[in-house]
Amino acid sequence: MTYKLISWNVNGLRAVAGKGFADVFKQLDADFFCLQETKLQAGQLDMAFDGYASYWNYADKKGYSGTAIYTRHTPLNVTYGMGIDEHDHEGRIVTLEMEHFYLVTCYTPNSQDELRRLDYRMEWERAFRDYLLRLDAAKPVIVCGDLNVAHEEIDLKNPKSNRRNAGFTDEERAAMTTLLQAGFIDTWRHFNPTLEGVYSWWSYRFQARAKNAGWRIDYFLASQRLAPQLQSAAIHTDIMGSDHCPVELVINI
Repeated sequence: MTYKLISWNVNGLRAVAGKGFADVFKQLDADFFCLQETKLQAGQLDMAFDGYASYWNYADKKGYSGTAIYTRHTPLNVTYGMGIDEHDHEGRIVTLEMEHFYLVTCYTPNSQDELRRLDYRMEWERAFRDYLLRLDAAKPVIVCGDLNVAHEEIDLKNPKSNRRNAGFTDEERAAMTTLLQAGFIDTWRHFNPTLEGVYSWWSYRFQARAKNAGWRIDYFLASQRLAPQLQSAAIHTDIMGSDHCPVELVINI
């Protein structure tokens, strides 16, 4: 069966709801529509779509983080977080177990200004990688979301000036390399190995989006054994409403 999957860091679902989110949702017409940074608590927004069930992981802290998945297909099981208390209070992971694969959406912790959260970020990276590998041992995994790292210099406009900034430290980039080497494909690069200038996030400052001074930090990763079933990948740079744009994967499983 062919599935279309979308992932979008909306940077506040209530905000983007007033900027045409429902129209974008219908336009993209996905089987699975994953969200990060919903910045919601339960009951704050009634955002339902005919034919879709939705699953929400809210952060303990109000107006912070949060992830969700809308799906046309009934999962076998749904879990929230990765089962480690230290990491599971910020609403960062939703996992759907489907018949033939797991779908995980993630909002990876930002290392913050002056890298004050980099040590925690490295702990998260190790725990998240272990979590994905446990899933992958059972059935193939599709991982999507704002992973808060531009992996290679090709993945951001200004690599030299950002070398030690959050999202482009040697440590974060190495963690992504380790994850991919553990058995995952960066699906965008699978189809576009050398394409430059296509990004998924732009700062609200300095007219960054108008100048396309962006970063590619939103991903679909897939278990390597799914490579023959990958159909296409896209980054919807024309869709506004957030400082991120939606990213897409089409796969036949």
